[in-house]
Amino acid sequence: MTEAPFTPRQTFDDPDAALAQVASLYQSQVQHLRHHLQAYVAGHEPNGRVRAWYPSVRVQTDTVARADTRLSFGFVAGPGTYETTLTRPELFADYYREQFRLLLRNHGVSLDIGLGTQPIPVHFSLAEADHLEGTITPERRMRLRDLFDLPDLAAMDDGIANGLYEPAPREPHPLALFTAPRVDYSLHRMRHYTGTGPEHFQNFVLFTNYQFYIDEFIRLGHLWMGDPNSEYLAFVEPGNVVTPRVGLPQAATGHAPPRLPQMPAYHLVREGHGGITMVNIGVGPANAKNITDHIAVLRPHAWIMLGHCAGLRNTQQLGDYVLAHGYVREDHVLDEELPLWVPIPPLAEVQLALEHAVAEVTQLSGYELKKIMRTGTVATTDNRNWELLPHPGPERRFSQSRAIALDMESATIAANGFRFRVPYGTLLCVSDKPLHGEIKLPGMANHFYRERVDQHLRIGVRALELLRESSVGQLHSRKLRGFAEVAFQ
Repeated sequence: MTEAPFTPRQTFDDPDAALAQVASLYQSQVQHLRHHLQAYVAGHEPNGRVRAWYPSVRVQTDTVARADTRLSFGFVAGPGTYETTLTRPELFADYYREQFRLLLRNHGVSLDIGLGTQPIPVHFSLAEADHLEGTITPERRMRLRDLFDLPDLAAMDDGIANGLYEPAPREPHPLALFTAPRVDYSLHRMRHYTGTGPEHFQNFVLFTNYQFYIDEFIRLGHLWMGDPNSEYLAFVEPGNVVTPRVGLPQAATGHAPPRLPQMPAYHLVREGHGGITMVNIGVGPANAKNITDHIAVLRPHAWIMLGHCAGLRNTQQLGDYVLAHGYVREDHVLDEELPLWVPIPPLAEVQLALEHAVAEVTQLSGYELKKIMRTGTVATTDNRNWELLPHPGPERRFSQSRAIALDMESATIAANGFRFRVPYGTLLCVSDKPLHGEIKLPGMANHFYRERVDQHLRIGVRALELLRESSVGQLHSRKLRGFAEVAFQ
């Protein structure tokens, strides 16, 4: 077997020094893989199996006591040994540094940094521009698994996040929700589905189910890039097309793809990844679960669903807003990971930010605000043509649940936020009322879109700005944490 040079584990009491060691270990291991892979592609046979290892951080504590009991993360659940593997330290530098700092502060123990026991799959060591399949023959591609580690699904499941993982005897407890190979897998999937690199994603995310919102977000993004006083530094579009704010020294980069990816993402970049990412997830809960499964590894501070819905009450008007404070889950895509008996609670910080944003943008408040916005239960279904089911099946369930709106994505996004401990919220806009004869027709839709899309989007952007201006640590509510949680946020 051919392995990178062995580096003994070291202990650190400084988060920056610990992060530097992680970066050094990761770089040496990845370079080892790349060197031997390049030789293999060139026709040379390695001398045995080639293997490299993810760095890991380990802590050991003898007490449950901690310095700060107010935060919902940054501490281990009790006495014992805890460990997680780490990847892409250049991308997660700020995140890792903060988790290291909190562990050192809360427990007063050293961080043990070294190589873990999970091998780095060779595909995850490739640089962004590398395309392995196009450079070797099918026969040599088949031989890859004999010589290099390939992605192993057994090492990247969501057992920790789902609360199902139980370490074997003498095995460390997990420090993070995601192992390094699980993170790498999602980083590659994000690039595939959204057309932008994970380094462009911001800590505050909007999801939408209509291109109209994306068109308006693009318009606003370029408008703000023309304002030298804008707080945003760049606007990034699929193909990693970067438009810098006017007056900044950097030049525009990237090339637009010949066709848009499945779920294109757009990014208003702010210092420290404090800007806003918007993703067009398209229609349906499968897409909603898919993309949130992957974006969750970036540990965003909040995500919000901003889309259209069917209004279920006669008093609602087209264009009214619905602020979800509960969900009926008939999307079915998360039933196995998150049973239906698990409640998805509203998060006060997100609810207040959305309500304040609606009031600020519409210039309505108090009792007047109730004219255009209702707070209530949103039902999410995986049946786009639920209206065609025999009556009164769906209507009876919606009435019993007190639902005021119906869509195909919101409960999925909220439930995955709950599952992955990512603060979530939903603000929808009524685009039709099928129970009352107001179905979507082309003329009605065009008028509706002109009247509401700009305002709705500005409300979503403002809500995320309000959340950013508040204490980010308070966003990660204890409502999202279980009995014995991992330390990493």
